[in-house]
Amino acid sequence: MPQMIHLVKQYSVYFILGIALIILFLLLPEKEKDMHIASMEELESPEELETQSVVPEEIVVDVKGAVQSPGIYITDSNARIHDVIEMAGGLTEDADANQVNFAQRVQDEMVIFVPTKDAAVEIAAGNSFTQADGKIKINYATKEEIETLPGIGPAKAEAIIQYREENGFFQSPEDLLNVSGIGEKTLEKLKDEIQVP
Repeated sequence: MPQMIHLVKQYSVYFILGIALIILFLLLPEKEKDMHIASMEELESPEELETQSVVPEEIVVDVKGAVQSPGIYITDSNARIHDVIEMAGGLTEDADANQVNFAQRVQDEMVIFVPTKDAAVEIAAGNSFTQADGKIKINYATKEEIETLPGIGPAKAEAIIQYREENGFFQSPEDLLNVSGIGEKTLEKLKDEIQVP
């Protein structure tokens, strides 16, 4: 009988150890899973995800006028006009740097036009920009001169000047279609009355 009690005690220890190992084995993967999820949450905190998603987008800018290499340039949305002009080789000797806001941030499809000093002097002098044949130089004309064109009132004249200041000189008559309030019919009336550029 004492021998039997001794055997029961001996096997019960093994039995308890076996159950403990099985429970530990079953619970361990859950703990590791929880630890893995917790570590993923730490890695993908909202601040980090936000930082990762802010990638400057690629934009296309058209550089014209008094620069070394006018043309189309691809840059990112954080670039400034100064950066794009540097990409175009910098200003020419006759460029009027006073007419350009180098700190302005560029936008997709933006036209950067750098005027020459001669063009700026003509505008400042208030010269009449009506040619001998009666055509208006649309890139230099004053608001009053633009208002003399068929189908153009004060509001459209102001819109033309604002577009010219923001986007640079018109390169073709069709560029006027980009001005708010000017459609195909108005353009047809203007084509024979203006000189571009």
